[in-house]
Amino acid sequence: MSRLMRASAIMAAGTMVSRVTGFVRTMVLAAAIGTAALGDAYNAAYAIPYAILDLLLLGVLSSVIVPMIVKAQQHDPDGGRAYEQRLLTLATVVLIAVAALSVLAAPLLIDLYTDWAHGSPEFETAVVLARFILPQLAFFGVGAVAGAILNTRDRFAAPMWAPVLNNVVVIGVFLYLVVTGPKDIRDISNISDSELALLGLGTTAGIVAQACVLIVALKRAGFSFRPRFDVRNARLGEMTRAGAWTIGYVVITQLGFVLITNLASSAGDVVAGHGITPYTFAFQLFQLPYGIVGVSVITAMLPRMSRAVAEGRLEEVRTEFGSGVRLVSCVMVPASLLLMVLGPAITVPIYAHGATPVEHAIYIGNVLQVYGLALMPFSIFQLLLRVFYSFGDTRTPVFVGAGTTAASAALMILFYALLPAEYVVMGLAFAYAVAYTLGAVVAWMLASRRVHGLGGWSVGGSVTRMYIAALPMAGLALATVWGVGRLFGALDFVTSLIILAVGGGLGMLLYLAVAHKMRIPEVTSIVGMVAGRVGR
Repeated sequence: MSRLMRASAIMAAGTMVSRVTGFVRTMVLAAAIGTAALGDAYNAAYAIPYAILDLLLLGVLSSVIVPMIVKAQQHDPDGGRAYEQRLLTLATVVLIAVAALSVLAAPLLIDLYTDWAHGSPEFETAVVLARFILPQLAFFGVGAVAGAILNTRDRFAAPMWAPVLNNVVVIGVFLYLVVTGPKDIRDISNISDSELALLGLGTTAGIVAQACVLIVALKRAGFSFRPRFDVRNARLGEMTRAGAWTIGYVVITQLGFVLITNLASSAGDVVAGHGITPYTFAFQLFQLPYGIVGVSVITAMLPRMSRAVAEGRLEEVRTEFGSGVRLVSCVMVPASLLLMVLGPAITVPIYAHGATPVEHAIYIGNVLQVYGLALMPFSIFQLLLRVFYSFGDTRTPVFVGAGTTAASAALMILFYALLPAEYVVMGLAFAYAVAYTLGAVVAWMLASRRVHGLGGWSVGGSVTRMYIAALPMAGLALATVWGVGRLFGALDFVTSLIILAVGGGLGMLLYLAVAHKMRIPEVTSIVGMVAGRVGR
């Protein structure tokens, strides 16, 4: 537990700064281009390179590439150095080619991911932005492989801190647009070609800076890059066999994402500010607690679990998994309740500036409230997948993911048909929550069989105690929302900050105090760590 907490704390600190600067980035973006047509066009174009990277690389990093690098480090005479060089060379060549092809295919990609008609302002603007943004595929992918190599060497800081520079670069671009852009930029026809170019190229420049940081960190870690084109020794056959199922899983989840963007863009055509952008912004906030804590725990946990499986120590796998779930849950439990209660109070101070009116920011908060239901099941689902990946099993997650995506898609289509356009994106978020709850239950049953038990009663008891400890916090947050509403009326920037300070800030302190009093070990460790730092 202590090693896991130390490694996770290093990554969580970097991720925290990254997410905070990401908050600022999103705030400035909302102020610069709004949440209506131009915002939807940008977010559609921005999502495509990440979808392509998921298909080609990111989905197999943790499930295939990290275990294979660890294996090469353990068994190759040179400690895996030549294998790492081949891997980085292959990724660079392939991703440059993919980036070039994607730029040429930008109109087809926008047509796939949206419901906009050819020739419409949203479609044409999104195509132009995509052509400026898609070149980042090569830089982001190479940086991701460099980060994976660093993680296998227990160098976790750089991959978590590099996105900070990315955010700083893009914030500068967005601020320039806020200052120099047209007054009513919410009208998509008001933005010039040069401003579109700045918006797209500025976004790509941030990724270039992030990749450079990771490459420098890799060199400082002792990695000497030498291009190697002897792909016969790259174990592509083994990687393909292991990664085929993972790619299948990513394809299935991306089909679900295509459905989401099409349904959301259709709803946004009917009601301005209720389309792709509120879904994207709410999803980013929903991912924040998981990104800070969950990803950090998973990144530190997977290499250890992979080594334990390779050496036949299943008891250690169960211990690592149980520790990971409890450590993640001690943050996810209160965070999920706060998201459900304080959604609009969170989004109004962040987004209600410049081109984004308060009512659009409140709607983003309403979507975020629904996403709060999904935080715990989503986090546990992701932890469970790493159990399979530590065994080199990429097949089982495909079937679990297929079932989860199928359930989500069916519910999304149902809610889209039944709900008015202004509630469609909220319905998409609810479908997501229900589907991941079902997926987590199925994944737990299958993973438990694989390792002969996951200590469900023990983990369940710990999580239940965390919920009990969080109930006073939730009550305080609800009372604050009600009280501020009665005293001050409509939600605005100032009233939102009051709600966050009392309901969120004091609420979290109340949770920590109650959990510490209940002697919940993970919370006690966090409180002790903070108290020790303050005492110095």
